[in-house]
Amino acid sequence: MSVDQSAPPPAAPPRPRRGTAGLLRPLVLRIHFWAGVVVGPFLLVAALTGFAYTLMPSLEPVVYRDELTVPASDAQVPLADQVRAGMDAMPGTELRAVRPGPTPTDTTQVIANDTTLPASSYRTAFVDPHTGALDGVLVTYGSGQAMPLRAWFDQLHRDLHLGEPGRLYTELAASWLWVLVLAGLTLWIGLVRRRRRERASALLVPRVSGGKRARLLSWHAVVGLWASVGLLFLSATGLTWSTYAGENIGALRAQLSWETPEPAAALPGGHEGHADHPDHPDHEAMATPTAEASPASFDLAARTAADLGLDGLVQITPGEEPGAATTVTQIDRTWPEEHDAIALDPATGQVVDVVRFADWPLAAKLATYGIDAHMGYLFGVANQVVLAVLALGLACTVVWGYVLWFRRGPGRRPGHVPAEGVLRSLPRGLLAAVVVVTIAIGVAVPLLGASLLAFLLLETLLDRHRARDAAQTGQNA
Repeated sequence: MSVDQSAPPPAAPPRPRRGTAGLLRPLVLRIHFWAGVVVGPFLLVAALTGFAYTLMPSLEPVVYRDELTVPASDAQVPLADQVRAGMDAMPGTELRAVRPGPTPTDTTQVIANDTTLPASSYRTAFVDPHTGALDGVLVTYGSGQAMPLRAWFDQLHRDLHLGEPGRLYTELAASWLWVLVLAGLTLWIGLVRRRRRERASALLVPRVSGGKRARLLSWHAVVGLWASVGLLFLSATGLTWSTYAGENIGALRAQLSWETPEPAAALPGGHEGHADHPDHPDHEAMATPTAEASPASFDLAARTAADLGLDGLVQITPGEEPGAATTVTQIDRTWPEEHDAIALDPATGQVVDVVRFADWPLAAKLATYGIDAHMGYLFGVANQVVLAVLALGLACTVVWGYVLWFRRGPGRRPGHVPAEGVLRSLPRGLLAAVVVVTIAIGVAVPLLGASLLAFLLLETLLDRHRARDAAQTGQNA
């Protein structure tokens, strides 16, 4: 039987049509791979410095025990005398705030502005509330009154002690972290769909058998999966402190009225105190409230706040200018949080404004919860343990990613790293959507948008170069 040599070969079966997810998967994998390679060092540094910082809340009370604690006693020195003792130990400074000890074993912190110190740093005197004796003077940092050790690690994590330029490293890490996590989750979901018959444990529990690379890839994927929610949270809250994205977040909160409420600072009618106070004879010196507040006003402020239920850890802050109210604010950042605040006339103790945490907008509450949880305050030791585990998990996934790269090499085996031309292979409509999303991200998170746009431009140039080389190779053949 003869075969008709002139008959055309049978047509190849048509390729199955891929959906949007299938079309985007190579681009997602390529972004996840190259972003991990480029941003990995920044994430590793952020993870390790963040892990070190999680140890500080537990170490701080031990290292600074002499300044922070005193023997319990029933004796009590007037708060005014404690303030005077603290300020006498810090000549040349201006009183900023006072934090009375919340328990009989806590010292009173007298906080002062010192022009010789960097921004957000203060000179703080620690006074025994039972004797009025000075227990020490330290430089503290930030609204959390971080002691020198914690402050050093805080700034290491924040900017590597490089100042404003150093903050770009944390913003770059926080900006890309959520992209890497979401890209990894997208790839994992695709893997689950392709392995529907495989046991769930194989995708949710790291492998302990098989080849070295298979085990390493499993640990990289599974640990990243379990840590994903926490890492997304750290990325979102970390961006609130960033330079460029943080400014956008602040502007958005202002437009939506999501800012943290504060009591009114001005006294009604421009009131500047009274000359005679029959109800409070010990405050006659406070006829005119000034930025240099009389120490006597703090006793009155503390009693008034206690009468209104502001107990626990509070901060008393005098007005910044004549005619301004003194504020008393709860600053307990553990669960349940207490942030009630009042403004009062320092001369009479008359309350002029009250702001209750229960009345805060939900968005302001969530922002406060998020920031305090990011810093390890919200749930105490449990919070710090979770943060430490997340930091170590992130550090391990970064290291594992680099080991996977070095062991196999980028693009050494087809299919491991997506082949070149992922942008060129996208339909024009989908490619336009990718560009629009990139621009939108660039507006909201500028550092991420700029680096992502640079990646897409580089990919476009490389695609054109490869296409030109392929065309020349075909002509030569």
